[in-house]
Amino acid sequence: MVALQFKIMRNIIGFLLLFWTFMAVGQEVSFTASVSNTTVAIGEEFEVSFTVNGNIEKFGPPTFEGFEVVSGPNQSSSMTSINGKTSVSVSLSYGLVAQKVGEFTLGPASMQANGKQYRSNTIRIKVIKGSANSNRGAARGGGDVPEGNATDISKRLFIRAVPSKREVYMGEQLAVSYKLYTNIPIVSNMPEKMPDLNGFWSQDVDDKNPHTQWTDEVIDGVRYKSAVLKQYMVYPERFGKLTLDPLEMSFVIRQTMVSNDPIEQFFGGSYKDVKYKAKSIPLAISIKPLPEVGKPASFQGAVGKFTITGSVDKQEVKANEAFNYSLKVSGTGNLQLLKTPEITVPADIEKYDPKINDQFNKSLSGISGSREFSFLMIPRHEGNFKLPSITFSYFDPSTGKYTSLTTSEYTIKVAKGDPNQAVTAYVPGAQQDVKTLDKDIRYIKTTARGMDIGSKGFFGSVWFYIVLLLGPLLFIAALGYRSWYKKNNSDAILVKGRKANKIAAKHLATAYIKLQAGDKQAFYEAIYKGLYGYLSDKFNIPVSELNKEMIHERLRARASSEDLVNRLDETLDLCEMARFAPVSAATENEVYEKAKNIIHEIEKD
Repeated sequence: MVALQFKIMRNIIGFLLLFWTFMAVGQEVSFTASVSNTTVAIGEEFEVSFTVNGNIEKFGPPTFEGFEVVSGPNQSSSMTSINGKTSVSVSLSYGLVAQKVGEFTLGPASMQANGKQYRSNTIRIKVIKGSANSNRGAARGGGDVPEGNATDISKRLFIRAVPSKREVYMGEQLAVSYKLYTNIPIVSNMPEKMPDLNGFWSQDVDDKNPHTQWTDEVIDGVRYKSAVLKQYMVYPERFGKLTLDPLEMSFVIRQTMVSNDPIEQFFGGSYKDVKYKAKSIPLAISIKPLPEVGKPASFQGAVGKFTITGSVDKQEVKANEAFNYSLKVSGTGNLQLLKTPEITVPADIEKYDPKINDQFNKSLSGISGSREFSFLMIPRHEGNFKLPSITFSYFDPSTGKYTSLTTSEYTIKVAKGDPNQAVTAYVPGAQQDVKTLDKDIRYIKTTARGMDIGSKGFFGSVWFYIVLLLGPLLFIAALGYRSWYKKNNSDAILVKGRKANKIAAKHLATAYIKLQAGDKQAFYEAIYKGLYGYLSDKFNIPVSELNKEMIHERLRARASSEDLVNRLDETLDLCEMARFAPVSAATENEVYEKAKNIIHEIEKD
């Protein structure tokens, strides 16, 4: 009987609520904005509410310029009936925090009700330093958000690290996704701490879709909404047990409150917003060491599946003419960690540091693509030279074995170059040009021109005794010169350093001639070779082994200024770029004068 009475009362109340709702449709609509206080302090939270006495069909909040939104929109509804007149109102509220001192205007909000557009009033807010002297009204959803019960919430909202594998080899790529699972409404969220991923080399995998993609998942019989928060591609740097560090986030979630009030139940019941911090559980990954059995000597840490190809852009060049030797490694694996392959070239070919060109595709299936090493080489002698094959080795995790790949050999035919700059090799059976070293090496003369002084009247004459005495004097002078020469040239390094300036001057003179002739490419090439050749001789370092780091170290050891080091870098970079592409960063005359001044300052140092 009691149950029947309860059902009757529930139906009567429901009917009356519906009746009052329909009665309220014809009433005049009002749309107003209000705040809990018009004077607030920096960092102090206050509430702004937008109230309408009708059904909201579409709502547009203001921009809240000068304030930070910390909660909302929080919705509440109310219904009153006085003297037979029923009114229904809906309120949308936001929690705001002021960011700077001043006076600000909260612009009007817009909404649509009963097919018509309405705009709320504007409100002036004064922001001061310190604490504002006001009483804070705490409407539902406003004020400080309390901490939620972690035990209850952790079953309904949690973060997990999801790896593609639980056991990998050292250096093998591993995809890791940090996923959020929830079946409770989320009001707002904020990242607290990203994972450090200690022991791994990591690379972010960017999601091209800016919107969060939610999917349904069932875990232990419970349905959740899941979304990917962060994705990484990681590479273990050591073997053993490594841990995927946790990702931490803070949330404001909305919890439904149990209510026996039929009015509140009709409008969806009551709720409260609470704070909750979620943290993924650290996840252990087993890392296996790379096997020592079968490891080739050419292995440099490449793990994955790769191919390698070699190529040269020219196989027939002239002495002192540059060509490019390229090695391209393609495949899937730790491409970004590949080291420069070790290559050996003939001593007569200068090899420069490679330019590296990367083309990578990043996804959770792995990082794939290619890394290309392009070596600039300059042969200095005439002849035929072989570029030996390169052996590249990698470890394939799918087979657990090492694989070695070998590139092709290339023969470079070098013809005779410019005789003013040529440095050509000796070829048996034929006379070739030799390198001029300050005019101390000469061809053997096959013809001679003597002084025809005649034999008649010469013996016993003044000229006879002059020539007779001239021999011993010249012999003594030759001995003295020989002693001085041996002493002055006993240290080959010092000799080479003394002559570096003269050789560089010849290159600069050649560059000036090319500049006058309008050959800009040859001009920059002469400046480049002049500077590199000068530094090679000055520091007694083979050109093939000379690099910028070594040049910086030697210059700083000689107490050279940082300005000089920077100007040298700029000049070398400009010349190297101008040899292969047009530049407009500086005029040729400026580059020429800058190169001369650099050599002069190094000599002074």
